[in-house]
Amino acid sequence: MKAHTKIYLKALGYDESDFMPCEITGATGVDIHHIVNRENRIENLMLLTRFQHQELGEVKSKMCYLLKVHMEFLEANGVRFSTEWFDEQLKKYSIYEGD
Repeated sequence: MKAHTKIYLKALGYDESDFMPCEITGATGVDIHHIVNRENRIENLMLLTRFQHQELGEVKSKMCYLLKVHMEFLEANGVRFSTEWFDEQLKKYSIYEGD
């Protein structure tokens, strides 16, 4: 199992055999996406459907949207995370919103 997968499963308390929802739609998530870079930390790992991963994964104008959705998902699931990290990334990618 890849390191980022282990981090995601542990942080959310999932087992490999559990149903894991896409963080955007609630459908079955299949791809753990590194949102802004390849850094393996829970703040940067988001579960998506394959379609969403392909459509949104590398689109800079969608980074703030993905970050905000992911932060809300972590918060709703009681996962501890660095708000400072999110603030830094949101500031960095806000220039691409509206592109």
